Amino acid sequence: MSSNPLSYPLEQMMEIKKTRFDQAVKTLEEKKAILEKAYEKLYDLTEERNIVAKHKADKLAQLRDALDEGTSTDKIQQMKVYIKTVDEKLAERQKKVAEQQKLVDLAQKQVDLATEDLFQKKKDLEKLEMHKQEWEKEVRYWTEQKEAALHDEQGSATHTIRKGAESRRKSREKE
Repeated sequence: MSSNPLSYPLEQMMEIKKTRFDQAVKTLEEKKAILEKAYEKLYDLTEERNIVAKHKADKLAQLRDALDEGTSTDKIQQMKVYIKTVDEKLAERQKKVAEQQKLVDLAQKQVDLATEDLFQKKKDLEKLEMHKQEWEKEVRYWTEQKEAALHDEQGSATHTIRKGAESRRKSREKE
């Protein structure tokens, strides 16, 4: 083989694709972290909503018990007003849960897009790596062909020189 091996002509492009792939990996990790935080917040908000819903159910049961016992209308009216307040609080918590669910869905879409992007970049990089391997095989083949032709030429020249020298020697011997 020659002393100066050929360098792959698309080496810079390969480096760029490798860098883009590495960046896509980082982006995917970041998007997954954002999704994880969104899920945690959704869980916390859901827990808060469930606590308020349980509180409402407890207060409704307390109101039913008060009605069954025949408690004064003022007391029942106070309980109804309080339950209305709890209803508003529950609606507020439910709204927060719904908003957070939208954020979770958006974060999931971002993760899906980042995953698709990562696979595409990996595919591009793998294609280029396969191309490089094919290119290297081809370079080796052509280098071997060139060296074989050079050896054939040297062999032919050596053979011609020897044959010429032998024929001159034979012609001298005949003289």
